[in-house]
Amino acid sequence: MAQTIAVTAAGYRFVPGVFQYSAGVAALPGFRIERVRFEEPVPMAEGWRRIAAWLDAAGRPRNAFCACELRSPAPFTEEGFRSFNTAYAAVLREWGVLLDGNVNPVARSNVCPEVAPPAEPGFHAFSYTVPAADAPPSFVVAGSGEAEEGHANYRDHIVALDDTSPAGLRSKARWVLGEMERRMGALGGDWAGTTAAQLYTVFDIHPFLAKEIVARGAARHGLTWHYCRPPVVGLDYEMDCRRVAVEHVALA
Repeated sequence: MAQTIAVTAAGYRFVPGVFQYSAGVAALPGFRIERVRFEEPVPMAEGWRRIAAWLDAAGRPRNAFCACELRSPAPFTEEGFRSFNTAYAAVLREWGVLLDGNVNPVARSNVCPEVAPPAEPGFHAFSYTVPAADAPPSFVVAGSGEAEEGHANYRDHIVALDDTSPAGLRSKARWVLGEMERRMGALGGDWAGTTAAQLYTVFDIHPFLAKEIVARGAARHGLTWHYCRPPVVGLDYEMDCRRVAVEHVALA
């Protein structure tokens, strides 16, 4: 099981991941995680401003920002994804979120709507910590596609590469579900404790929905299927999940 690292001043701990995001976050005792979803995706620059304003209104420091869900126009090339992540991390560094200047504790998903995509990358939702005595555990698991992270590229490590047959998609789903369970386990959680699970693919999940997803408890409160692609060319299936008691919708 992966070790977690506490960000005591911000009220959460995280599972170390890759440069662009951690594998997941969980509130420390005395805190809870709250989630805010925007009515429509908000372009990155404006999104950062709106998140900062929300944190200010809540009386929370910038480093209370612990997770986000992004929307992008189309899957990135490997190089394009690296460039995007560098710009994204620059804001986290400016906000004092990165640890030791380069360790990213923030969990993240970044997916690409197949229909009516945004004109530019932006925020769909974000999460942050608030003090809350006796709050039940809360966590957010970062999105994962069907490839082990931390390598020089994604393509050489994609499960069932270019295979979107029912069997190929089932293999992808099994790998991603296992990764969700690994990340939740590191945070002390499991499917029984989730309040929401989200799936991102443009391919048919029905051949394996019952036996692979529902049967293992990953749809205990239903399953939110976003008709989106993962963020890197070649990936076809992604999921994330969370245990969050308080959620807001920021209407435009």
